[in-house]
Amino acid sequence: MDLFNTDLISNILPFDGEVNYYGTVLSIKEAQEYYQKLLENIQWKNDKAIIFGNLIITKRKVAWYAEKPFEYTYSKTTKLALPWTKELLELKNLVEKTTNETYNSCLLNLYHDGSEGMAWHSDGEKDLKKNGAISSLSFGAERKFSFKHKENKQTISIVLEKGSLLVMKGETQTHWLHRLPPTKKVKTPRINLTFRTIEK
Repeated sequence: MDLFNTDLISNILPFDGEVNYYGTVLSIKEAQEYYQKLLENIQWKNDKAIIFGNLIITKRKVAWYAEKPFEYTYSKTTKLALPWTKELLELKNLVEKTTNETYNSCLLNLYHDGSEGMAWHSDGEKDLKKNGAISSLSFGAERKFSFKHKENKQTISIVLEKGSLLVMKGETQTHWLHRLPPTKKVKTPRINLTFRTIEK
């Protein structure tokens, strides 16, 4: 399949949004090399969220990088972006070439094993470009990723392979929630890069 011909990439959502799964866009060797470099070179920190007035520190670790020191607020906490690393710039260029989109920032997640996941949510923060593309690159353990329609509750799930690319765009965030469900089957880490566009 020609990964750079987006006409051949089908939408996995049945309606009210657009999610394109490109499959693997890196070789197994490349994906493993980037995984190791990201583990070692990214400034990982435990995520924080304020839930029902309480500060929660997650096991999952995160990092926030961008072309400018953008602030990004979600779950009532604010992060200040770090400058791009060499590897992140290389991966950003790959994703931009593959998706014909542009991105100015990246939120990274490190899940140590299958016990760590992400609850249902949509990426609707006011700093994000409205209906802008969010590209998700996966490294390490393969994990299931799910969508749920906000009104009729229909769910769609897909397994994200190592070195694979998934893109959410259009009205996806308006009409659909997504999550990374926890699983006891996965014993190894997963790194996820979500390239996005901040508008200030």
